[in-house]
Formats: sequence, C-alpha cells, structure tokens
Amino acid sequence: MPHLRFAAAKEQRVAVITGGARGLGRACALRIAEEGRHIVLADVMDEEASETVGAIQALGQDGFYCHTDVTDEQAVKNLILQAMDRFGRIDILVCCAGILGLEAPFLEQSAAQFDKVMKINLYGIYYAHQAAIPRMLEGGWGRCATITSGARHAATNQVPYGVSKGAVYSFIGALGNAYADKGVFVNGVEPGRALTQMVVPRFSEEHLANPGNQLGRYSDPEEVAEVVEQLCSERNTYTTGSVWSVKGASG
Repeated sequence: MPHLRFAAAKEQRVAVITGGARGLGRACALRIAEEGRHIVLADVMDEEASETVGAIQALGQDGFYCHTDVTDEQAVKNLILQAMDRFGRIDILVCCAGILGLEAPFLEQSAAQFDKVMKINLYGIYYAHQAAIPRMLEGGWGRCATITSGARHAATNQVPYGVSKGAVYSFIGALGNAYADKGVFVNGVEPGRALTQMVVPRFSEEHLANPGNQLGRYSDPEEVAEVVEQLCSERNTYTTGSVWSVKGASG
C-alpha cells in the first residue's frame, strides 16, 4: 500500500469474532478470512459455527471455534487465551454477538429482560475489549469493530435494546481515543436492517422486498462486512472512535 504512507505491512493477522456463527458475524468472518487472516469464532451456536469454520478453511485460512457465552467474563478471557495459545497473537476483534430482546412497550418490559439484553449487548463487548486489547498492545497494532444500531436513537418498543446500543456508541467514542497513539483503533459499524436471521422473521415478504428506504431494499450481510473489513485492515490508518453508517439512507 505505497499510497498510504502510515499503513502497516499487510500480514497474516488473527481475528477474533464474537457472534461469528451466522448473520453479520459469519459475513465478517468470511470477508476478513478472504484477506488472509486466521479466524477465531466465538458463539453459542455450535452447529452453525462448525459450518462457518468449514467455510473459512475452504478459503485456505486456519479457523477454529470456541463455544463462548459473552456474558461470562471468565469465558471471554478463556477465549482470548485459547486464541493466543493457537496463534500467539491477536490483531483484530469484531463484536457481533447480540440479541434484540423482547419487542414490547416499556411498561411490559421486565428488569430481568433489561439485564439480559445489557449483559449480551454491552457487557460482552466490554469483556472482549478488556481481554483482547492488551494482546494488541503487545504487538503494537490492533483494530476493533463493533456492530451497533440506529435503535439507540429512539426505539420505543425496544428500550433495553436501544439503551444497550446507545451505551455501545458511547463506549466506542471513549475507547477510540484511549490507545490510538499505541496503534490500537476502536470503531463501530451501524447497519440499517440487514437480511439476517435476527431481522427477516420480524417482517412480511412484502416489507422486505420494499422497506421504503431510499435504496428500496435492506442490505445483505456481506455489504456490512465490507465496511467492517476496511476498518479492521491495514488500510485503516486514520479512523478511530467513529461509528460508520451502512444503512442505504441518510439520517
């Protein structure tokens, strides 16, 4: 990359991807593997994760799966230890693990539901960055990308989900400044609705075919993964603490 004078040399780096078994996580895993990276998948969906590992290996990259509950801090630490034992380095972290939770008016949402959503959507991200960033600092280079959501603005029937994504947005902004001078960048990607297993069952075929946005469609997961890969690559030389919108519309 001679045109990017501050770009690190491209290497066979190692990426840890939470929620990597399917949906956006799977798309990110495959796209990053296409760039010659080894992939560590973390998820609780064993069958889907095994299929994704097979697809990674078909691309000629080493990939393995670690069954990981991201709400368990020690399990996340063990994930990072296993990645280090296998590859000796961690360069990239992509956090895709998340749940929508119950769609219902606020007064029908329980504190237990709020707690469940926050533990997966926020605490899981916190634990993953705390465990992975020290390894990146050891190597002098790291790129982190987390999936957030426009629901942070005002999701009336998704208060726990919206609050969790708002917190993630703040987390990215704060952490993006923390280690940039040491070569570790932290960013987010805010998709519109992508055609994943989390989104498709919620809508009619008619709505999915014409959702009413400017492009007249929802995104494929692979379109979101393109942006994630860019942020997690050596080509990202000057972006940290940012959330990039990938939603086929303005606003």
